[in-house]
Amino acid sequence: MIVHLAEQTGDHENGAFERAVRTAADSGTTKPTISEINSDNQESSQTQLANKKSHGSPDLLSMYRRMVLCRTLDERIWMLNRQGKAAIMASSQGHEAGQIGSVEALQKGYDQFYIYYRDLAVLLELGLTPTEIIKGFVAKEGEPLSGARQFPTHGAHPEYGIINLSNVVATHIPQGVGAALSAKMKGENRVVIIYFGDGASSAGDCHEAMNFAAIHKLPVIFFCENNKYAISVPLKNQMAVDSVASRAEGYGMPGIEVDGCDIMAVYEATFEAAQRARSGQGPSLIEAQVERYLPHTSDDDDSIYRSQEEIEEAKKRDPLKMLKDLLYSSEVLDEEQEKLINKDARQIVNEATEEAENAPYPETDDFFKHVVGDGSA
Repeated sequence: MIVHLAEQTGDHENGAFERAVRTAADSGTTKPTISEINSDNQESSQTQLANKKSHGSPDLLSMYRRMVLCRTLDERIWMLNRQGKAAIMASSQGHEAGQIGSVEALQKGYDQFYIYYRDLAVLLELGLTPTEIIKGFVAKEGEPLSGARQFPTHGAHPEYGIINLSNVVATHIPQGVGAALSAKMKGENRVVIIYFGDGASSAGDCHEAMNFAAIHKLPVIFFCENNKYAISVPLKNQMAVDSVASRAEGYGMPGIEVDGCDIMAVYEATFEAAQRARSGQGPSLIEAQVERYLPHTSDDDDSIYRSQEEIEEAKKRDPLKMLKDLLYSSEVLDEEQEKLINKDARQIVNEATEEAENAPYPETDDFFKHVVGDGSA
């Protein structure tokens, strides 16, 4: 892990805007701290972190189960697309450890998650079921994010803290910063994490959001899933530096470069960034170096710009294999357990697929709900 640190300087803390933020925070109701939220477990967050660092921890085995379920679901949705049953799909294969490790380090049901179109594992981790997710791809009634009216995996789920309003690259990043500003002004102990790809890191929205968040020390984590391609554009052709995290120094925030295929490395980096945010020290930028095994989306042909040899080399860092090998070497997982985990995942996804395909399409009488006002206001 490479960490780039920079001190924030300047007298902006005495500006009118920052004074207004402090005043709002002073008059707000403070939410429980991370330790208070977990007090029912009779374990401090530090103790939980120490336990999760153990290679023999049940948490790692549970994470592996969830990674297998996500991969199985991802493969099924891709197959449904190829059968003409599902809409466009952006695969998360190769990103699972980064997504699951980061969510595990945060407070589900309290923190807010501004995701992007490749964050299938984040949705599963936060509580969406495989059935609900598949319904979004086949546009069936019961899809909870948008009522099956949006691009798959887009919409919002306030109860789970999920916000994904548009697939226009990087536009959600300043929105997430706005949510972090709101949390600070309300005196909440909430962290906002914003997921985005390396391509979005080159967008103006990203730079403006990071600059604003750093100036006002907002409780936000910028989580870049760097799979080395902005659609078809390789990293070297979209930025003049080797590391997205190195840009953090220019904003005055920590920049952490981490192996996004190592689930515990991601967990630790995100946990520390969250602690920093909750303590009022401001934002962090995490660059999780992940892999992308499939085309940008199901509508893309990556053979035009990637060799098969390159993809096979990337698969040597498959996050599922890396965690599986660790669990085997730690004698936490054996062949029979692995077979059972894969069998269970297939069964869950098979049942979800059947239920989603048999569900009705949404009724047309509420087509404009949440889009056009009903005149009652």
